[in-house]
Amino acid sequence: MATNVGASGLRGEANVSLTVDIAFSFGRFLGGYIGKQTQKKPRIVMGRDTRISGQMLQGAMASGLMASGADVYLMEVTTTPSMSFITKADGFDCGVMITASHNPYQDNGIKVITSEGESMGDGIFSLFQDYLDGKEDVPLATRNRIGVSADYACGREKYFEHLLSVPKNRFDGLRIGLDCANGASSDYAKRLFTAMGAEVTVINDAPNGFNINEKCGSSHLESIRKLVVDNKLDAGFAFDGDADRCMGIDENGNEVNGDHVTYIYASYLKSRGRLANNVIVGTVISNLGLFKALDAAGIDYIKTGVGEPLVSKAMKDSGCMIGGEQCGHMVFSEYSNTGDGMITAMKMLDVMLETKKSLSELAGTLTIYPQIMDSIKVRDKKAAMADPDLQKSIEEVSALLGDSGRVLVRHSDTESLVRIMVEAETTETCRLYVDRIAEVLVRKGYADQ
Repeated sequence: MATNVGASGLRGEANVSLTVDIAFSFGRFLGGYIGKQTQKKPRIVMGRDTRISGQMLQGAMASGLMASGADVYLMEVTTTPSMSFITKADGFDCGVMITASHNPYQDNGIKVITSEGESMGDGIFSLFQDYLDGKEDVPLATRNRIGVSADYACGREKYFEHLLSVPKNRFDGLRIGLDCANGASSDYAKRLFTAMGAEVTVINDAPNGFNINEKCGSSHLESIRKLVVDNKLDAGFAFDGDADRCMGIDENGNEVNGDHVTYIYASYLKSRGRLANNVIVGTVISNLGLFKALDAAGIDYIKTGVGEPLVSKAMKDSGCMIGGEQCGHMVFSEYSNTGDGMITAMKMLDVMLETKKSLSELAGTLTIYPQIMDSIKVRDKKAAMADPDLQKSIEEVSALLGDSGRVLVRHSDTESLVRIMVEAETTETCRLYVDRIAEVLVRKGYADQ
């Protein structure tokens, strides 16, 4: 399979590594797979973000689904969390989202959502590879078994009504900024927060197919920071292309990331006796400062691998109410089975109103350790990770850091990269030890200088 397979599905450059042929084939396979699982004609709901290739790939995959006997319901441009909500709420057999999340416009991807509104995980893509290799067969549907498609714009409004039910307070008197990344939240965000009473200023809400995530959104906070500071707003929130991520900016222009959100909301729930099982879920790259703060607050935590599907599974298994990633993928299990950027923003505003504290006061209770993570391109990531000299270097750095920092080295799931992360009390120390480990990869011939 030429496309990359990660925790959230297929991803690649549209019509280069992720082609219409792959989308059609995956549609054929998925329709047949779901039909076998349900033993009935599948009902599958689809959506896409604002990339120019979205319609093309949606059309190809929908054709494949119908060719194998599935009926397809099209929500068109919408968010990934809306797809999760509607798939479960309206009893679909599965959902499909055409998106490459925070990636640039030329990339696209396919995410599959279970009937429970959760990520189907990468197992489905391993089975798809078997289909491509001829190990599995999916017969074409004929006669009255051929699928049809239908407009399902009503799903977008049903999701919007769900969002309106999430906050415990109206936002009257709050002045906020929103960065929609020229993505899928562009049709939702201003309408939502205005309906809740906030005074809203929105930027990057004019998608043209090419400008999604372009120097904007949750991966590029410069614009939202300037908007908040220049206009003396109470807070700002930036979403990514499919709106499953949210990064915050406090009134002073400081970043409020997923680790801040986890600690703020967990502390808020605990103070009110509502933190189910007294536990949160983070990942192995959540900041050391988060875990130290949770220890001090007497809150337990579970660490998972990187990827929102892994966080969601651990939350479900542990009965946890809040979990997420530093990048802004936050799951609030009371309201969603997946990351939802707009829910994240609303819950932060809720906490501000309930505690009568500014976002800077709430986030300032957490000390974030300096962190550097470099991604090193290597020739053989598995061989590099198994190298004894690399492992020895990691152990040495870990011993030198002791309790004042930590090191994590792992390979990318989808690219030939080794990622080196160091947290320490100073940025200089982080840089020193990241370079020390990276030098081993160069010296042993796994990476170029």
